[in-house]
Order: sequence, then structure tokens, then C-alpha cells
Amino acid sequence: MPAADFEMNEIHWLMDMFNTVDIGLVVLDREYRVCVWNGFMENHSGLLPSAVKDKDIFDIFPSIDEKWFRSKAESVFVLKNRSFTIWEQQPYIFRFKNYRPITGKADYMYQNSTIIPLSTVTGEVGHICIIIYDVTDEAMNKIELEKANHELERISRTDSLTQLANRGYWEAGLRNEFLRLRRSNGCSSLLMFDIDHFKTVNDEYGHSGGDEAIRHISDLLKKTLRETDTAGRYGGEEFAVTLVDTDAEGARVFAERLRSLIEKSSIFYDEQQIKITVSVGFATYSPSFTKHEQWIEAADMALYHSKETGRNQVTQYTPELKKDSVKANNAN
Repeated sequence: MPAADFEMNEIHWLMDMFNTVDIGLVVLDREYRVCVWNGFMENHSGLLPSAVKDKDIFDIFPSIDEKWFRSKAESVFVLKNRSFTIWEQQPYIFRFKNYRPITGKADYMYQNSTIIPLSTVTGEVGHICIIIYDVTDEAMNKIELEKANHELERISRTDSLTQLANRGYWEAGLRNEFLRLRRSNGCSSLLMFDIDHFKTVNDEYGHSGGDEAIRHISDLLKKTLRETDTAGRYGGEEFAVTLVDTDAEGARVFAERLRSLIEKSSIFYDEQQIKITVSVGFATYSPSFTKHEQWIEAADMALYHSKETGRNQVTQYTPELKKDSVKANNAN
């Protein structure tokens, strides 16, 4: 084969590969005008090379983050080094629809990209080549895996009946708050409450009725909480709430509002109306607490006092309350 014919065939092969390769190839000049546009780009944009040639890339694709893209491209022009972008940093350069059936959930094509400097014979970089890789499958697999892991993490820290924090997760949060208060000498309060005569509810309406009462309480609690507060199911029919940056007066107001809201509410189960009340105890953080368990014991002691003295009321923990409890235990 004559050399001239071989060179023509070689050019033909290169052009054929250029237009059929499964990656995007775009060449831009120094003014960001399109010089080269391969078959991949044509297929995914619907624009012929003749329609985009010598056009400003930002006019053709206004969806391109121009400020970001210019910053990436200018470093290639000036430093004459390649630049790489992965989809986690920037989901795409060109917003193409996703047509892959396996990853049909994706609204657009996720892309990795490489920007290459194209030098003249004198060493000047007058053009850049943008290489686009379709990584939608990889991106969606990673996104779905992260979603699954986040859901597993949420389930592991959530009480299934109430959708509040479970005891382990809530207590870990309380411990962190306790350590924060020891450093900052701040003020937060711990509130604990449980349903009065809950055994009677279970006996009269069955455990399903008792579960409905617990769910009802948790729903009312969620509506009462502030964004900074953390509520959890402490066990059985007992709940706990960490009131961040809340002094004794603020805790009492919160507790009374919650107690009153529950007392006035009704639960409708199996065509029957269930009325319930709660007993509440709370303890404000004290520097005398050497560990977070003592904070829990103090709030629980106040709760016990509310139950022992008539139920459906709020009690604040005080050192005197602890002395009375010790006397009662010694008497027994």
C-alpha cells in the first residue's frame, strides 16, 4: 500500500474512532469557542458539529457554571497542566439527560472530566480539549449505597414505635451535652416523664391500645420540641427530653405546657376514647454532677416524686428532694 494511501486510511481510522468513542471530546479556543465536537457530544446534546462550531460554549450551554469552568480552564491555559474533575465535586459540565436504563433514577448524566492543554509548535497553549466520561452508573451506585447506609444509621438510633431517638442514642447525646456544660459552665435541663396508670391502659385496651397511647404521646412531644432539643424513649412508657440552654424556669414552662397538652388531648382507638395524663420530673444541670448518670438520677427522682404525690404534675429536682428520698429509704 502506498504511503499516501496508508496515511489517508490512518486519518480515516482516527476520525472514525474520534466520532464513535464512548467519551465526549470538545476542543475550545482561547475565547471559549467550539472548534471540535465529536459524535458522543452530538448524540447527547442533539447538536451537530456544524451547529456549534465557532460558537461560544456558554451561549450554547447556559447551564454550565461559567465562573467555576473558567477558573478550571484558565489554570490549564496558563499553567499548561491537565485539570481533573470528578462528579462528587461537580456533577457535570454539560447537562445531558440520562438515558441509561439501569440508572433511570438519575435525571442527568453524571460526569468525570479531564481538561488537556493543546500546544502549538511554539509551545503556546491556544486551545484546550475537554474529555467527558459518563459515570452515571458509578455515581448512582455510590449514591444509593450512601442512602442505604444513612437509613441503616437512622434505624439504629431510632425507636421503631415512636420514631424518637432510642435510649442508647439519646443517652449518648445527653453525655455529650453534659461534657459541653462542664467545659462552658452553661445551663441545660433534663426532663423525664411517663404515662400515669399505664398498666390500666394496657389492661383495658390491650397492648395495641397501649402502643397507640405511646405513639400519641410521642407525636405531641415532637410538636412541642424546639430544633435544639432532643427527645427519646427511655423505656416502656417513659420518655426523656434534653432541653439545651434551658434554665429551671424555662424547663418548668416546657414541662407544664406538655403536661397540659397531653391532659387535654384524646386518643381514639378501636372506636373508643382514651384519656391519659403524665407525671413529669426535671433537673437542671448542676456542677455537683460528676457524671451524666447523676443528672438522669436527679430527673428520675423528681419524676418519682410527681408520681408519689398525686401524678399529673411537674416536679423540679432539688437537693432537698434527694434528702427526703434518702430519709424515706432509711425509714423503710
